Amino acid sequence: MGYAVADVYPLDGLKMTGRAYAHADKPDMIPQFFVSELHVERFSPAFQVIAHAVFDSSADTLGSAAKAALQAFSTAGGCDLDQARAALPELVAAFARTHGPVRLEHYEALKAESAEAAWIATEGQAFNHATDRVPDVDAIADAQKALGRPIKDAVEVSASGRVRQTAFKAQPVSRDFVTDAGLETRAVPGSFHEFITRDTFVDDTGATRLDLRFDSANAQGIFKMTRVA
Repeated sequence: MGYAVADVYPLDGLKMTGRAYAHADKPDMIPQFFVSELHVERFSPAFQVIAHAVFDSSADTLGSAAKAALQAFSTAGGCDLDQARAALPELVAAFARTHGPVRLEHYEALKAESAEAAWIATEGQAFNHATDRVPDVDAIADAQKALGRPIKDAVEVSASGRVRQTAFKAQPVSRDFVTDAGLETRAVPGSFHEFITRDTFVDDTGATRLDLRFDSANAQGIFKMTRVA
């Protein structure tokens, strides 16, 4: 949908790989997407069995309208408005939980090895966090702490020093789990909001550009916000 992979980031501490997608026309102005892949095969054999039990029921929400629109983007770089209107509901439905009910013991087993896998078990493909670009993330963090809000203790700084991030702790949400006695409702980490400041740099051509890169260490630190809800 007008996006292309801008960079790939190893998140080895989480047994994940992140891919940043930037818009082809205006990467500085249109939000990026950061899509994370969890490598199930890097976990224990028992974890792998449970992961398949939880996620193999995932449904494909993309029907003919969405697939036609995506094919048009792939081959021609876009689609017409009527085609986009028909595709949009199917595309939006993909950003939800599309697998079936989760057994409580399966959730706990996934959580024991990967908080991220446990999060996907309850939230599916919903956004893990959304990010707001701000001029001074340090000032934002100080102001939120002064208000008593649950923001990260320290600002994450990239290796280059040009990208600085902080985030709120994940908002607790209520989710139903299947047990032998029926359904049990528990509070689990939901999504959260992040703030980021990006500085400019001079590239190899001498042009001044906004640093749109992510930082693997920063990203892994931000993911921890779903572990402390």
